[in-house]
Amino acid sequence: MADLTVDIAGLKLKNPVITASGTYGSGKEYGRLIDINRLGAICVKTITLQPVAGNRPPRLWETPSGMLNSIGLQNDGVAAFIANDLPYLAEQDVPVIASIAGTSVDDCSRLAKMLSALPEIDALELNISCPNAKAGGIIFGSDAKLAADVVAKTRLATTKPLIVKLTPNTGDIAAVAVACERAGADAISLINTVLGMAVDIETFRPRLGNVVGGLSGPAVKPIAVRMVWEVAKHVGVPIIGMGGIVTAADALEFILAGAAAVAVGTVNFIDPQAPLKIIDGVNEYLDKNNIKAVSELTGALKID
Repeated sequence: MADLTVDIAGLKLKNPVITASGTYGSGKEYGRLIDINRLGAICVKTITLQPVAGNRPPRLWETPSGMLNSIGLQNDGVAAFIANDLPYLAEQDVPVIASIAGTSVDDCSRLAKMLSALPEIDALELNISCPNAKAGGIIFGSDAKLAADVVAKTRLATTKPLIVKLTPNTGDIAAVAVACERAGADAISLINTVLGMAVDIETFRPRLGNVVGGLSGPAVKPIAVRMVWEVAKHVGVPIIGMGGIVTAADALEFILAGAAAVAVGTVNFIDPQAPLKIIDGVNEYLDKNNIKAVSELTGALKID
């Protein structure tokens, strides 16, 4: 059997398949359906300092080969996560990545400090696809300077692996990734959702209560693979690729383009078994092609 293990900045994974934040909660519900201990890691739904009610409904709209969502980072806050979700995760044999977000640099720093003190948390994912209230609502990840600032401050608050999740809604994602690496990111994950919109032609109204939302699913995969490839050419830290992964072949595309691991998201809503099928499919591919380790494929894309 091939070696599926990967190392993300010291975070040891038994295989390269992670659940994407925002699609898996804390794993409790899926734990009733699959053996979540087979996963490489669980990245929990993004946590904020205080409870967030989220955006007004409707929040979801299915699109051809994808889904628009405008959840608005709804969650019960860090105290509730620690009290209600962490005990379950602590009983599992799978690394836990805590995804965090805030509307200010201080929010992110405080969250990182609080969660880093907990031995049950193995790594942090800093979601910089959210607006900086003190900068007039500019998205952290859309500006290299803002991104570097929040990463640097968060880096000071934790010694655990710090994964920075990038938004595709920027002019130069490679520049943002480089700025994050220089500011102390141990790994980069990309992409988050692509900004999109849908309109009801009968009512003349937007399909989402927030008007716009994030597009995910197979429709965004070519964009995501291209961005992983671009970023991989400019950074030296590991990359976690995501965006429309449904099958093992999808996951392998990201790995060949430069990802060390992948995160599986939207497909979980239609097939809870998908992450396990992807793990098995990657293993079968390696065996079939006499490849000893999945790590040999990272960045192995051939371009004439």
